[in-house]
Amino acid sequence: MYDVHSVREDFPVLKEVIYLDNAATTQTPVPAVKAMDEYFFKYAGNHGRGAHRLARETTNHYEDARENVADFLNADVKKTIFTRNATEGINVIARGFPWEDGDHVIVTLVEHHSNLLPWMRLRKEGVDLTIVKPDATGVVDPEDIASAVTERTRLIAITQVSNVFGSIQDVSRVIRTARREDVRVLVDGSQSAGHMAVDLGSMDPDFFVTPGHKGLLGPQGTGVLYIREPDLIEPLFLGGGMVRAVTDLDYEIEASPSKFEAGTPNMPGAIGLGRAVEYVKDIGVKNIERHELALAKDAARRLAAIEGVEVYGPKERASVVPFNVTGMNAHDVAMILDQTRKICVRSGYHCAIPGIGFLGVDGTVRASFALYNTQEEVDKLIETVLNVAAFVA
Repeated sequence: MYDVHSVREDFPVLKEVIYLDNAATTQTPVPAVKAMDEYFFKYAGNHGRGAHRLARETTNHYEDARENVADFLNADVKKTIFTRNATEGINVIARGFPWEDGDHVIVTLVEHHSNLLPWMRLRKEGVDLTIVKPDATGVVDPEDIASAVTERTRLIAITQVSNVFGSIQDVSRVIRTARREDVRVLVDGSQSAGHMAVDLGSMDPDFFVTPGHKGLLGPQGTGVLYIREPDLIEPLFLGGGMVRAVTDLDYEIEASPSKFEAGTPNMPGAIGLGRAVEYVKDIGVKNIERHELALAKDAARRLAAIEGVEVYGPKERASVVPFNVTGMNAHDVAMILDQTRKICVRSGYHCAIPGIGFLGVDGTVRASFALYNTQEEVDKLIETVLNVAAFVA
């Protein structure tokens, strides 16, 4: 077990607040911020564009970051693409896949809007869509997904961890089923990468997306897209940096990953992400997972024991704990937590209106944990919610 109090020294804002909104974005550690500072102050140039020393050094650091991320995820570096966020990665697949009229996509009701809306839009272009419902705790039965597969099913898109329920989906089983049916699978790892071990070599999805700014501890505006067969997908953007040759009649596209990274990339962001991933690796994902799950389990158990508080999601959850106080709007609860104890939680629909609607509520309060949270912070959360519930009663 690592020393959480030592880790907290790398996140200065934690001296000011109790930060429990990690499913929305995590804080970025000092070493990653320093890596971005070094880019701006010591060698800022453009990636892959120039023979001078600053351009070469920038390119080297950028590609080193890609290697760090690919190694962390156990992915082929040439199939590991930098994006602005997970949303962009999903849209690259949705827009670049070789669809035909009558094709079929399967998603689940627990998806974030980013893994739902791109597939819903395809309905207007002749692609059918099936949305599979979870059980009451937000767990999707892989057999229900398998039952939805037809001869026209081309893709299954599923989150590994629900940002609404904290439920962990059996994506490996879904992938095994899909392989037998010659169906491709996109896994949304927005709430899993960095929070738990993610081994793409073992999981073997066709596509995997994750933002850089959540469990990977990187800066906002960064993300990762893995494509098992890059030649299958047409790039979403065309422009500089992704072409091998251009004439007045045609152009020739570079191979992956350059194929998918048109224009000047977010070089400082990618470099910061690469350093953040090193930070996560040094601590150890298994240590992080063990720590976060212990906090989440304790928080869920103690919140559920408070009269007038309802906790959602399964008993065996990830580091996401959604709840409500009976008779109170979720936003009001969140504001009280912030104003009285500086506890930062998310409230509302969490960019997943269908999932919240499935619960039959108008939003939830969501506490989500990261490697730097402590048992003392859980205690303060419970104490404050207890007082809020008692006041309402």
